[in-house]
Amino acid sequence: MTMRMIGRLGGTAILLGGLMAGAALAEPPQPVLAPGATRLDITAEGEVTRVPDVAQIGAGVVTQSRTASDAMAKNAERMAATVAALRQAGIEARDIQTASIDLSPQYRYADGQAPVLTGYQASNRVTVRLRSIGKAGSTIDALIAAGANQISGPVLSVDKPEAALDEARVKAITAARQRADLYAKASGLRVGRILTIAESEQIDRPRPMMAMAMRASKEAADTPVEAGEQALTVRVSVSFELNP
Repeated sequence: MTMRMIGRLGGTAILLGGLMAGAALAEPPQPVLAPGATRLDITAEGEVTRVPDVAQIGAGVVTQSRTASDAMAKNAERMAATVAALRQAGIEARDIQTASIDLSPQYRYADGQAPVLTGYQASNRVTVRLRSIGKAGSTIDALIAAGANQISGPVLSVDKPEAALDEARVKAITAARQRADLYAKASGLRVGRILTIAESEQIDRPRPMMAMAMRASKEAADTPVEAGEQALTVRVSVSFELNP
């Protein structure tokens, strides 16, 4: 290893070894074009659609009282009933997860006066995974009947998207190759080897909407939840070598 002196500090020599050369060698080598070849960079997408088969909802209880302990006690009682309703609806324990527990003071404000403490607000939220979208509406209604007064979602998704994403990858690569063939033909060249491939994937998930809900009556129909379709997209960036 070659060592080169680049300066002195306090009479002590500072030596710089082959660190920068070593760092450069650690970088992945860039593909080298064949003599006379041209590099063509293509970005293409492949998309498939699937019907979502799982849903996620958020359910919470918000309570208020003059004291912190009473607000939390009331909240715990109603939240226990909410979780019990989920279990009764057939939701497994592994699909119920606490998302947040909050306690905050509540104040009354008036111009020119110091804030006055009026009580406390307690909240407890859980995230619920539904492995059957068909149960989403009835589960939401059961939560509200049990005392939940804060509902968010549902967020619908494909449970195991790997096979669908592989299908999208094939479509993306096929589209990239077809576009490369088009450019090559228009330029009087032919497509040679692939130099690099990079991908990114995107699953089109609908945004959850916050909602405060009350059920009109016990005889009312289940809250409707429609699965629709979900797009799964893979984008690839492919570099081709075009030869004369």
